[in-house]
Amino acid sequence: MVNYTLKRRKRYAFSSDTVFDIFDYLFFSLILLVTVYPLYWVVIASMSNPEDIMLGRVLFIPSQMNFQGYKLILQYSRLWMGYRNSLLYAVVGTLVSLSLILPAGYVSSRKDFVGRRFFLIMITITMFFGGGLIPTYLVVKGLGMDNTIWAIVIPGACGAYNILVAKSFFQATIPGELLESASMDSCSNLRFFFRIALPLSLPLVAVITVFTAVGHWNSYFSALIYLHTDNLYPLQLILREILIQQDINRMLVDIRFMENQEERLRMGELVKYGIIIVASLPLLILYPFLQRFFVKGVMVGSLKG
Repeated sequence: MVNYTLKRRKRYAFSSDTVFDIFDYLFFSLILLVTVYPLYWVVIASMSNPEDIMLGRVLFIPSQMNFQGYKLILQYSRLWMGYRNSLLYAVVGTLVSLSLILPAGYVSSRKDFVGRRFFLIMITITMFFGGGLIPTYLVVKGLGMDNTIWAIVIPGACGAYNILVAKSFFQATIPGELLESASMDSCSNLRFFFRIALPLSLPLVAVITVFTAVGHWNSYFSALIYLHTDNLYPLQLILREILIQQDINRMLVDIRFMENQEERLRMGELVKYGIIIVASLPLLILYPFLQRFFVKGVMVGSLKG
């Protein structure tokens, strides 16, 4: 009787686990399809016949493969200017953010820092309350940063959330005994930070670098507000002009695509999808290598502080 009961329980457990696994596979397969298919469709649409795209004939495979759209994109100088600017803003913005966030997080983690609680409260308040767009714009303009790279880099360089994440990481990683031992060897606070704390915090540095760089690469709103000169526009703002404001015709004129209006409309469909791929390509290539840092970012942010 006991053996029969155990066998029945095992059979029931096996059956429940199997149903649960099947449900998981089906559910996550659906999520994968919903996530991946739109990007896949943009890829095949960027190299298909425009008429077939407009008639809804392109679903899973390209129709009459055509790379003319990519050829036109490669001739568009404003796009590469946007690439250059976005790369510059991402690199400079990330370096500025690291130079502010890491020291602020380390100092906030030190229990012997006078006024530590007060400054942490003030930092936390900025996560819930802000001056608003107009006061921020007036400050940026009053400091002479309007229409410069610093209008993109400085205002959001030192996020409160990143400081708190850095503080939690330093508290969990750098034990007080290590600081006491270094102090006994006449190690100054500055030297301890650069020679001991930072080398032990490379995962934190990598996480903040990745999130800050990706944020700058995808950002367009700050540029929309503060920049007024075309040669300073980042890639995302140029894409906005082309895709949202339907400025593809201007692009084709700029690259001297001297065809009739019907042909311009036709090629505009290919260019529209091709530009999305070209703009997303750097992050699509880098993401497999940076994925572990995104996972670490979730874990670092979950540390108790």
